[in-house]
Amino acid sequence: MNFFRRWGEFMMWGAQAHARWELSVSNTILRDKKRLVILGVLMLPAIWGSIASADQIGGALPDLLGGKKAYSPAFYTTGIFIVSILIGLGAGLITGCIGAGGGFIIAPALMSAGIRGILAVGTDLFHIFAKAIMGSVIHRKLGNVSIPLAAVFLIGAIVGATLGGVINRVLYEINPVLSDAFITTIYSLMLGLLGTYAMTDYLKSRKTGERGDAHGGETHGGKIEGVELGNLPKKLQALKIPPMIRFDQGLLPGGRSISWLFLVLSGALVGLAAGIMGVGGGFLTFPIFVYMLGVSSMTTVGTDIFQIVFTAGYAAISQYAIYGFIFYTLAMGMLLGSLVGIQIGAMVTKVVPGITIRGFYAMAVLAGFVNRIFALPAKLGEMGVIPISKEIGAILENIGIWAFFLVIGAFSIWVITTFLSNIGVLKGKEAR
Repeated sequence: MNFFRRWGEFMMWGAQAHARWELSVSNTILRDKKRLVILGVLMLPAIWGSIASADQIGGALPDLLGGKKAYSPAFYTTGIFIVSILIGLGAGLITGCIGAGGGFIIAPALMSAGIRGILAVGTDLFHIFAKAIMGSVIHRKLGNVSIPLAAVFLIGAIVGATLGGVINRVLYEINPVLSDAFITTIYSLMLGLLGTYAMTDYLKSRKTGERGDAHGGETHGGKIEGVELGNLPKKLQALKIPPMIRFDQGLLPGGRSISWLFLVLSGALVGLAAGIMGVGGGFLTFPIFVYMLGVSSMTTVGTDIFQIVFTAGYAAISQYAIYGFIFYTLAMGMLLGSLVGIQIGAMVTKVVPGITIRGFYAMAVLAGFVNRIFALPAKLGEMGVIPISKEIGAILENIGIWAFFLVIGAFSIWVITTFLSNIGVLKGKEAR
């Protein structure tokens, strides 16, 4: 039990580090005129696709990239584009307001909207990659970047992302329902673990009267920055399997070093998660680097940003785009919605107690868990794994869908209403 609690804690810290990157990216894009122009250009094909007919789009694209045979949905409508913006907005509000990755809800939201799991994963990866290449500026305030550390880590990440993409595609070729069931199971486990930890942490904070801030406050931040080498990092760094990769030279005299083998294995795990789930892998990089490999949090943040660009880009293009598993309209809609949502969410944290926001986050993650776990029986029943009627399976799936969108919708409305009703207060804070 302690292991799962600890891993949930690590995942939360990783999600918080990833959220800080997302906020920085959003600021970089929306406060730069040139990047806004690029964003507008990227949106043009999506807007054109949303108003053009399916036949026009299908005839313009080769079959390899989807075309008329693109995996469900195989058409472009204004409605689909608007839904994708709303999904991105909800994810952005969670990321900006709570300071923990709202990207966890994107794939479940897309799958609940009728998108095949493999298409949801590929589209999410492409959305992350587009956001990263537009807004990622490796700046000192984001942390140091160890190029040797990142380069060796990326060797493993590429291998892992390739394996993850192959697994998803092979399962899809065997049976599309099997593919959906596999992705749904992975998300159920991940969201269940993270949601349980988040709710436990929230209830504990309420009981002790801790207010904290939306991003974890003293509860998490101090531990991250003040972490000392535990037994595992000490043992791994003591194993001198050449070549050794040196890092943190600017923070410690002589720095530290670790074998390339552990970096490659860590990269493979992160890449595998990114390739299967479409979340960029950032939520794993932070706990692995800091608590398993013994890399300082400063170096971890910068290096994680660096790897996200390449891992998400490689996985999105080589494992999904060229096989027709990316829906461009959805990706661009989510990008637009998330950029706006992150800004609104971040401003709301200035006028709302952090404990309240953390409670909403726990509910949102658990809603995602309920959404996926309730969708699983219908898929298992369709494959004949469990005896369940289509009617019962559909009822359970609909319960999960309604529960998910009601919670995310209520949270989004609350955040936007709070923002609009406190515009005067927020302007005063900005002026000071």
